[in-house]
Amino acid sequence: MPTQLAFHTLDVFTDRVFGGNPLAVFPAADGLSEPEMQAIAREMNLSETVFVLAPSNPACTHRVRIFTPQAELPFAGHPTVGAACLLASLGQVPAPAGRVVLEEGVGPVPVDVTVGADGSLYAELTAARLPERGGGVPGAEALAEVLSLDATDIGTGDWEADAYSSGVPFLFVPLRGREALGRSRVDRAAWETHLARAWASMLFVFSLDPERPGSDVRARMFGPGVGIDEDPATGGAAAAFAGYLADRVGPPEDGTASRRWTIEQGFEMGRPSLLHVEAGFDAGRLAATRVGGGAVRVCDGVLRLPGRAAGGG
Repeated sequence: MPTQLAFHTLDVFTDRVFGGNPLAVFPAADGLSEPEMQAIAREMNLSETVFVLAPSNPACTHRVRIFTPQAELPFAGHPTVGAACLLASLGQVPAPAGRVVLEEGVGPVPVDVTVGADGSLYAELTAARLPERGGGVPGAEALAEVLSLDATDIGTGDWEADAYSSGVPFLFVPLRGREALGRSRVDRAAWETHLARAWASMLFVFSLDPERPGSDVRARMFGPGVGIDEDPATGGAAAAFAGYLADRVGPPEDGTASRRWTIEQGFEMGRPSLLHVEAGFDAGRLAATRVGGGAVRVCDGVLRLPGRAAGGG
């Protein structure tokens, strides 16, 4: 008899169905092998699929493993937010507000979840690692070639491309405006030449002239190396982006402890997403990064996996 594995899909970093970033979550995945998880993620063919397991760390409430169609990731924001929201909707998080601590490849990730009176879901993660700055950033000419743009499109003011990681490295590329952002297309041959072997090969391109009132940044993310042509909402990038932003704007001058930004992403894909990012400071230095957003459940289903004893979740 084939195994019957319960799964759920959610749209993450949105408050409505068909917005945000789709995610598949298998809430009872104990016993699956790594090759089986990778095969299932390839079958689901979403930017990420999450498998929830019993924790090995007693400080954590759950363990999660996150897979793209091509590779496992040690951390990603939209799977973390989405998995926490699903656990809350399944009654595994105290309501209306509670905390889960997810055991991920980067370490324990605390996530605060709120369930609204109308059933709406919102979660905010605190990244396990502060953003780390990397190197090996190509120049404007090479980046323009990769993004099918002109070199004059690269950079805004005195902001230049730079690489940061909160568990997964991203190359942050400022563009001179939203129009240039809309024209961005990855040239795969140029990407292979300039970025395939770089410390940060995934591109988070952004402009400082968003479309929506209340937003601060408009962004797109391209990850050809992990099988993601374009991602509608990238929480792992947002956590690292807090480091990029903090290094350029510093702590608030009024003495408050944090800065907050709203990132709009996925608009060019017809999957509008909103990511809320916070950089917390202590004595003028970056001390914590947080990423929050909403999620909505979309599908509940069963996957049949041949050759195993029946199970579910």
